[in-house]
Amino acid sequence: MSVAFRRESDDEHKEPEYELPIAVGPNLVTPRGLRLLGEEVARLDGEIAETTDEEARKKLQRRLRYFHTRQSTADVQVPPANGSVGIGSRVTYRLNEAEKTITIVGGDEADPARGSIAFSAPLARALMGAEAGESVEYQDREDAIAILAVETDPETQA
Repeated sequence: MSVAFRRESDDEHKEPEYELPIAVGPNLVTPRGLRLLGEEVARLDGEIAETTDEEARKKLQRRLRYFHTRQSTADVQVPPANGSVGIGSRVTYRLNEAEKTITIVGGDEADPARGSIAFSAPLARALMGAEAGESVEYQDREDAIAILAVETDPETQA
């Protein structure tokens, strides 16, 4: 029989389901980041237990595998005690005449709209290890960023 007349199953046309991508490199987190990962695992476990729809359950289990992996590979960082910029630091800086404050956190807890960026972001990488009063290079410009203040963000330690 010709392939043209063969009935194909509906499954043949579905997009394959891949695992959620895990960022390359270390999974550095703040103490709050580790707590948030645990809370998300518990929330997903509860949602899976209540879900009867098989497709929805598969999607939730996929997310749960991602968060289990992130939780098990988490490397909790304490902010540097010497006042230099690190994970868990709140940094006030000046860039292009604009003064801004950000907190450097792990990748899963980053929320740029709320002022927290991942340690792997280009801006965070430029700031890491610097201290208040220093200027650092950014986007191939010497002294592009002036660091005004560095402190431990107490919210990241809870």
